[in-house]
This record gives sequence, structure tokens and C-alpha cells, in this order.
Amino acid sequence: MQPELTHRQKEILAYLRMSQRKMGIIPSTREIQHYFGFASQTAAMSHLRALERKGVIQRLPGKARAVIFPEDLDRGDIVDVPIYGTIAAGMSQDAEPEQEGSVAVDVSALGIPRHARTFALKVRGNSMIDAHICSGDTVILEFREPRKGDIVAALIDGETTLKRYLVTKGQPFLRAENADFPDLIPARELVIQGVMVALLRHAA
Repeated sequence: MQPELTHRQKEILAYLRMSQRKMGIIPSTREIQHYFGFASQTAAMSHLRALERKGVIQRLPGKARAVIFPEDLDRGDIVDVPIYGTIAAGMSQDAEPEQEGSVAVDVSALGIPRHARTFALKVRGNSMIDAHICSGDTVILEFREPRKGDIVAALIDGETTLKRYLVTKGQPFLRAENADFPDLIPARELVIQGVMVALLRHAA
């Protein structure tokens, strides 16, 4: 039997589904707060807990900001995603792609297309902490063209980094999610290596 949800809970559930479909992760409590105009992050957290209590979402242990919807459980699809070393979430730096094993990912639960061409990178640095991407996390990326606002692994002037992809007046550039880091504007080249579709965080 479908649990009874308030109008606001239905709106938040729809927002979670939309976000997970696009990014593979649910919004942060701050993003939910801003989207719905709540007075505090506590209100957003309370709604998430209520949805969890009512059984319409389940949190995935070890996967930051990822949830599954119970009706999707029978569509579980585990894929081994290759890990290609480390990506700097800090100042850009040289990095050669080299496979370092793989990580098993339930692509159905994370909203990743079954046949998407994906790879994983381990995060080092704290320039993306305001997007809740921390040093030690693993990001799952898809080989595809970026859209404005996507978080990407990029080669900028010969160095690699993890940043948000933005375009202003036709000029693409990269922005950190940490006010202590400057925007990165390419002097020669900007090559997008992958678009982030999911974030994994191993429990301590």
C-alpha cells in the first residue's frame, strides 16, 4: 500500500527523482533548503527523514547523497566501473590515466544508463567541498559532452582537475565549489574527459 505523503513531501520526492535521474545523487540538504525556500537545512533534513520513515526512499550505505526507491529494487544492475587513478580537486596537476582496479556500482539505483561508458576517479583535495565532494571520495564519470553546470574531469592547459563546467559569453571555464579557489580559464585548451554522474563515499 502506498504510504500517504503530504503535498510538500510529494514535491520533495519528485525533486529527488529529478536530481538523481540527472546526476545520480540526491541534492544536499542545503540545495533542498534553497530550492524550496526553507528557513533552515534542518527542515530539509526533517522531510528526508520523514520520506525514509514512510519507506519511499532508502539511503545507500557508503554512498554519499545516494538513495534508492523501493519500487526500483528489482531492477538492480551491478556494473564494474574501472578506476583510473586520482583526480585533483584542488589546483590542477599532471595526471596520467592508469587503471587501478574497479568499483562495483548498481547503475539502476544511481540512475546511470546501463550502457553508459563510465569510469571512476579517486578525489584528492578540497576545492569541491561545497558540492559535498571530499578528498577520498570516488567519483563516477561518463564519457559524454558536458552541459553547463555539470561537474567534470577536465584537462586544462595540459593538467587535470575536477571542477564545475560553466560558460560565459561563449567562453567555457572551470569553477571550484570552494570560495578559496579561483576560476580556471583556459589559456590554450580545455578538454572534458568525463561528466560526473555519481559519487561514492566509503564508510569510515
